[in-house]
Amino acid sequence: MNITRRTQIVIATSAMAFAIAACGQKEEPTVGQRLDDAINHTEQAMNEARQDLQAAASDLHQNGQQAAQAVADSATDLAITAKVKTALAADDQLSALSINVDTVDGVVSLSGPAPTADAAERAAVLARAVDGVNAVENRLVVQGNS
Repeated sequence: MNITRRTQIVIATSAMAFAIAACGQKEEPTVGQRLDDAINHTEQAMNEARQDLQAAASDLHQNGQQAAQAVADSATDLAITAKVKTALAADDQLSALSINVDTVDGVVSLSGPAPTADAAERAAVLARAVDGVNAVENRLVVQGNS
């Protein structure tokens, strides 16, 4: 059987076309490949969840530290207020006065009436002497004799 050159080219071209068509077809993954893919996706999800949990734990830790510091600061301010009130009550010139004492971040605010400017200044001096006081805002109002 005599095959011509042209026939050989047609057969070769057809064979190449079939080969190209076969390469373009996608094979269905095997059960093992699907299982490997599922494991990889699960591992990725676990890693992302671990990172999210670590970030949340870090945020929670930081928030807890901030809350603890706020409570400590508040307790310190309450202690300062109590010490200032005790010092004012122990002073025979100021004990009968109704002086309001508030403390925020170590800054003591004194408000209310004072019989004289000297009494108002004495209250500020006593407040400044308390340990932990950073500053005193003396808002005492001197009451004039009528």
